Amino acid sequence: MYSEWAKDEIRIEGLEVFAHHGVYAEETQNGQIFIVNATLYTDISQAGRTDDLERTVNYGTVCHFITDWMQENTCQLLEAVAEKLAAALLLEYRTLAAVDLEIQKPHAPIKLPFGNVSVKVHRSWHRAYIAVGSNLGNREEHIAGALCALKEHPLIVLKKSSELIVTKPYGGVEQEDFLNGVLEIETLLGPEQLLEALHEIENAAGRKRTVRWGPRTLDLDILFYDRLYYESKDLRIPHVDLENRTFVLRPMAEMEPFLRHPISGKTMIQLLRELEEKDGAKGE
Repeated sequence: MYSEWAKDEIRIEGLEVFAHHGVYAEETQNGQIFIVNATLYTDISQAGRTDDLERTVNYGTVCHFITDWMQENTCQLLEAVAEKLAAALLLEYRTLAAVDLEIQKPHAPIKLPFGNVSVKVHRSWHRAYIAVGSNLGNREEHIAGALCALKEHPLIVLKKSSELIVTKPYGGVEQEDFLNGVLEIETLLGPEQLLEALHEIENAAGRKRTVRWGPRTLDLDILFYDRLYYESKDLRIPHVDLENRTFVLRPMAEMEPFLRHPISGKTMIQLLRELEEKDGAKGE
């Protein structure tokens, strides 16, 4: 489970696993020894206070899980072993917030003198808030389909959803009213990977990107991703101009009133009240 406070560590060092990973046929056929080092980030305070094994992650079962996974799966690249095993650990042990995982290959077929070859990754759960909206066709059905798709995604956990509200279109394009809400998720996907996953869900619902701020069967936007500020060609986090969007702030204030905007530092309820005061002054 995602937790900003899960910074305690359980370390596993030098776990030997005989497995069949590699680019060459002799590696996948004959196998070789791999060395695994893992750091598990979790909150062990309750286990420390109660001396109860059930309140922590059992490193013995984790060692067996790593061994079984590496022996039951075959990858060409160490990068793939590390990536997939890290995700498998985080999905299997939900009290883990993050893992550091190093896969060493001391007998790699390099044919030169060397000490070791390894790949190391850090992977963690991330909390994100997603705006959902629809104003074409069966709005409730499109949104319900999006929730089902998120629940079925192997690297996304849907945690909460706000009440849906009917709002006027944003952006000046004449169209039907929207049905809008906000979702809270935990995910192992990075920001760009999450955007790609959301686009796939939109496309499955028949989303067409022809008119900016135009009508759509389904709209899924990343509002926040942890406390990250991120900007690329296709993505900006926090979502641009959300402080002026009632259809975002109302469900956000309902679901997480004291969540702070990572740039302005203002809570969702503060931003909503400021927008309502501004709109009231305009006579809107």
